[in-house]
Amino acid sequence: MRHLLNPLDFSVEETNELLTLASDIEHNPKKYAHVCDGKKLATLFYEPSTRTRLSFESAMLSLGGSVLGFSSANSSSASKGESVADTIRMISCYADIAAMRHPKEGSALVASMHSQIPVINAGDGGHQHPTQTYADLLTIRSLKGHLNNLTIGLCGDLKFGRTVHSLVNALSRYDNLRFIFISPTELRVPDYITEMLREKNIPYEEVIRLEDKLPELDVLYMTRVQKERFFNEEDYVRLKDFYILTAKKMNLAPPDMLVLHPLPRVNEISVDVDDDPRAVYFKQAQYAVYVRMALILTLLNIHVD
Repeated sequence: MRHLLNPLDFSVEETNELLTLASDIEHNPKKYAHVCDGKKLATLFYEPSTRTRLSFESAMLSLGGSVLGFSSANSSSASKGESVADTIRMISCYADIAAMRHPKEGSALVASMHSQIPVINAGDGGHQHPTQTYADLLTIRSLKGHLNNLTIGLCGDLKFGRTVHSLVNALSRYDNLRFIFISPTELRVPDYITEMLREKNIPYEEVIRLEDKLPELDVLYMTRVQKERFFNEEDYVRLKDFYILTAKKMNLAPPDMLVLHPLPRVNEISVDVDDDPRAVYFKQAQYAVYVRMALILTLLNIHVD
């Protein structure tokens, strides 16, 4: 039995196979419409979510399976003090596979150690968000045609942004990548990320101004400043509108640059950018469903000819 806790749990070859399967699901949905008949997905969301939880549910329903679970810790026995270990032991009796989001880092790992069914990490604190990473990779590969030879700009909350940490780790295994980290000083990318890039001799820059680097980018990955990760309101208010991507700023970017965002968006991308063909964050949300469908099939070891 296999779990997905970190995007690096799959090799590059396995990742590419997963993305190829997701692309086939996109183009041949009828072929996959009933392959999970009789299977159940448990969504264990101790932290609020719209896109991730609903896209997991959409993925399983699109495969013919069914869904059960909870959407907040308050609606589960966690509110009575039940541990993650005990919860997953019980859920293993009810479902065939589980997707779990939790505010505490390492919770998905704890669940996997006590589970009798595959566990998918749907986000653990500021740590990892592997299925979002695979959605990001599929978006880039589908629209760019490859994952090599790219300059990737990541902008906003790079300190607490688990989607950023996961994506950089996953992309670092491809060839001829260059990263530009764009953030205020207080929200710089963690040292373990930059140390990893130095060890792999992958070039990167850390800058503050977005406008200066827009002309160099193949992909711009925008993130929101996450209020829930801050310990005081004052710091959040001071930093929340540090970056706002507008249609005017998009004039500085190459004509084929992609704008991604894991969503939800607050103020960091102006609505006047939405009609720009380079703005692909809503397509990215659709690609996430295909990736999660592919992942469910892979972890359940279901093959479709």
